[in-house]
Amino acid sequence: MSTPGVCLNIMKERQEGDGVGTLKNPEMFLNQDYNLLHQYYLVRGWRYIDDMFPPDSNSIGKNLLEPEKMAKVEWIRPTKLVPNPLLIVDGMSRFDFAQGEVGNCWFLAALGALTFQKDIMKNVFPSGQLFQKDYAGIFHFRFWRFGKWVDVVIDDKLPTINGRLIFAHSKTPSTPQSPRGPIEFWPALLEKAYAKVCGSYEDMKSGNVSEALLDFTGGVHMSVNPGTNPQGLWDLIYRAAKAHSLMGCGTPGKSDFNKKLDNGLVEGHAYAVTGVTKVTSQNKQVELVRLFNPWGGTEWNGDWSDRSPLWNTVSAEEQNTYLKAAEDGEFWMSMEDFCRTYSALDICSLCPDFLNSTSKCHWTSRFHDGQWLAGSSAGGRPECADTFWTNPQYRVKINQMSKACEQQNKDPNILVTLMQKPDKRNRRLIRKLYIGFSIFKIPSEMKNTRGKFPASFFKKKPPVAYTKVMYDSREVMGCFTLEPGEYITVPHTFDPNQSAFFILGILSKMETHTEETYSMDMSKMNIVDFDGAVPFSRQMSDQYKDLNAEQLQKLLNEKFVEGDAKHTGGFSLEVCHSVIALMDHSLTGTLDAEELSQLLNKVRLYKETFFHMDKNRDGILSQTELRNAVDGTGVRVSESLLKLMSLRYGDSSGRISMESFICLAIRLDRMGKIFRKLANGHKMELKEDEWLCLTMYS
Repeated sequence: MSTPGVCLNIMKERQEGDGVGTLKNPEMFLNQDYNLLHQYYLVRGWRYIDDMFPPDSNSIGKNLLEPEKMAKVEWIRPTKLVPNPLLIVDGMSRFDFAQGEVGNCWFLAALGALTFQKDIMKNVFPSGQLFQKDYAGIFHFRFWRFGKWVDVVIDDKLPTINGRLIFAHSKTPSTPQSPRGPIEFWPALLEKAYAKVCGSYEDMKSGNVSEALLDFTGGVHMSVNPGTNPQGLWDLIYRAAKAHSLMGCGTPGKSDFNKKLDNGLVEGHAYAVTGVTKVTSQNKQVELVRLFNPWGGTEWNGDWSDRSPLWNTVSAEEQNTYLKAAEDGEFWMSMEDFCRTYSALDICSLCPDFLNSTSKCHWTSRFHDGQWLAGSSAGGRPECADTFWTNPQYRVKINQMSKACEQQNKDPNILVTLMQKPDKRNRRLIRKLYIGFSIFKIPSEMKNTRGKFPASFFKKKPPVAYTKVMYDSREVMGCFTLEPGEYITVPHTFDPNQSAFFILGILSKMETHTEETYSMDMSKMNIVDFDGAVPFSRQMSDQYKDLNAEQLQKLLNEKFVEGDAKHTGGFSLEVCHSVIALMDHSLTGTLDAEELSQLLNKVRLYKETFFHMDKNRDGILSQTELRNAVDGTGVRVSESLLKLMSLRYGDSSGRISMESFICLAIRLDRMGKIFRKLANGHKMELKEDEWLCLTMYS
């Protein structure tokens, strides 16, 4: 029998709490431990075969190759392809590789940018891996995936046809010693590891360069449309280059069309930004950007291209420094032409300090994992006036800028990123929602307001910053200039009731405090926990002695189930058995007068809470009302726990009756008290028998 899902979630959260998923301690992708596997196969003298990404057609994808080609594919190790395979020859370079038969120029463009940053490359490609020493046919790479680093294990069997690699391959020329093909294999192995993360080689077809840039760095991403932001763009690229950022860009058009235009560029194609400089031409400064086509050829043929006569107008020193007339896919172009011909520029940096006009102040960052849950916390865009407020809300307090930053008031001081997490492993099958976020200023008279801001607030207050266009992309972002004060940031989907997980990042150049708000202000409820208070209905409880489950069922249904709530059937016998187990201090299977008194007070309390939140008085809590009702008990729970409550106590639509809510609330209260009684500090250790006793009778 497999491990229960709740247990797996707890294990995952514990791992993350222990630092699993960081660069120093990456999560094992698909639970494959490279060190253990490598040692196991090395000691036995075997060659590793990865059963999680096997060398067969499933790993390529069903529709990527024509059937005739697929039938010819052989998976061959580099040691069988050439006599002396090497991972790297004279360092890693953007000129080492060429694209194969999968349309993943977005990935290879990002890879070209990665080769410039040796420190970042070491994070992606751990050192110590060789064909010549401790070789067992196994390699591993590291990628940042949706908030955590993962370590990806692969075997080195590569797909070939007639002895030649069919996907990314080295351009290192053959030698007399290696006449059959390439001798440098790092590009092919890195591409295979990324294909495994995506699901298959076919799953790498088409994409945005920003996706791979993020997965190589785990850094801060910003996107700019060169056509709408030409002013100051060269300075931004220059600062980003000095900050060791990875940069990529794309031409407009369909990403799978790949039509070569008259100017030498390719329509719907990804390029890497590999350099930026200024040259003096005819006594004027000219801003230039250098780009790289991962095809390894097909270059820009306009002004400042390799054979442009404009190079004759600069000094011989600048010609020798910047001009390299080779059909290698790399070329220069003016900033004006760049803004005219490219539709997107993506910058990914380990630190957003490059956004500043000067380096006098530094940015801080806060990231939050969140969830949109249909019926509870998925309210849709701002135009969905009645439900928008139910979206997760994050309160942001921006303090006054330091004196060092005061001179940069015109620069953005807030960068907000919103990334949706995948619901499937295979990249091409992932459901992408249209996502965005809105930022609202909290007026001074409402600064002391606590809890979630209601619908009326958002109906009256327009956002001060927001995503002007919502995209069905992995991530959306925006840079804004906001004055010091308090704000509410609301991430949202386009339509309500769309469930998904997300990561919200809030980065600021001044000290900023962020926290997620909760659904209500408890002080307005006038509801308190009655433990220790004068027992409610003591006369009633004194009438009963050693009350069993059947008697409790009759009592609760007669005294507490009435009116509209009766259609739900009342308290079942099973629920009453569970309630007695939770309240039974003496372990007799019955409730004495004192235990019953405590129970009846709680039933009254939770019934009042239920009907306070049951706005339409139908005797049922929707998932939105459930969040409010749980908060009304005085217990703060995560969205994941709220989802489990809905699954456990709700009907097929997740709606919860009064009786189910009362049982839920009692269990939540008692189990919390049990933990606090048994816990040593913040942790609880139980023997197996203790654990079973606790779970079997509670």
